Amino acid sequence: MSVGQGRDLQARRRWFQAGFFVLFVLAPPLDLLRFDLTQNHLIVFGQAWTLGLEAFQKGESGSGEAALNLLLYGFLPLLLIGGALIYSAYRWGRLYCGWLCPHFSVVEMINGLMLRASGKPSLWEPTELPYRRPDGRTRDPNRRWWPLTALAALFFAFLWALSLLTYLLPPWEIYHNLFTGQLTPNQFRFLLIATLALFVEFMFARHLFCRFGCAVGLFQSLAWMANDRAMVVGFDTRRARECATCNNACDNVCPMRLKPRTLKRKMFTCTECAQCISACGEVKAEAPQGGLLRWVDGTDAGIVVTGRPTTPKSGRAAGEESK
Repeated sequence: MSVGQGRDLQARRRWFQAGFFVLFVLAPPLDLLRFDLTQNHLIVFGQAWTLGLEAFQKGESGSGEAALNLLLYGFLPLLLIGGALIYSAYRWGRLYCGWLCPHFSVVEMINGLMLRASGKPSLWEPTELPYRRPDGRTRDPNRRWWPLTALAALFFAFLWALSLLTYLLPPWEIYHNLFTGQLTPNQFRFLLIATLALFVEFMFARHLFCRFGCAVGLFQSLAWMANDRAMVVGFDTRRARECATCNNACDNVCPMRLKPRTLKRKMFTCTECAQCISACGEVKAEAPQGGLLRWVDGTDAGIVVTGRPTTPKSGRAAGEESK
């Protein structure tokens, strides 16, 4: 992947993330999707979405019709949505996480701010990352970025808490109560506790939550690991010696703190954000063959799983554990 292609890819990914984050925040007030506790049912695209059990509860229909409605309006939609997510992960990995998830976009943004403040993308990073970036520019950490880092974590924690509350209660009522200072005790407690919890998570456990605490991410990873031919980041081991002149740029940019030049089982939580691919392309901008990392699938993906070629003709991007 060339430098221009890598930058274009990351720019598109940022647009996808920004668009989905806006959708996440605006879905409740636009009645695109929310669960209204006051009415005890979903609202989808402005329409009430119930399980169709009202007639059964009133004794106007039998158990057979109630069971059919429960299947059609309850289990079937969940099965379709969950099935689509699992199928996507089975084929392409955790694309939802790396390209759409409104939590992961905040993780990456705060990683960047913390990197500016301390030279490390996480408080738990053992050492500062190299000051030289993949594109050749240098990074100069400055403690003056810490207040902005904390404010950003607090702002997005509050925005997330407010958005979650609007998914459960009438959004315009929440906004009105907030701006007029008339929040109910329960609304205030929810916003306070959720904001504090999310602030702590954003400051101290961002990628750790994505790796070990997110059920959506876990199921995607399990589906991805079940498919040896799924899309994965592959490493061209034939050119591995070229890595000697690099400062591990691909490892340094990974927001999940993984090592892309390794076996698939060690990249269990890879989000397919392709930042490692873009960074390698920038480091090898002058190389005729470009970067050593690229997405592979099918037979070539099997190499990243086993660490050795599976067919004689698999000579493109090969992946195996380095060092």
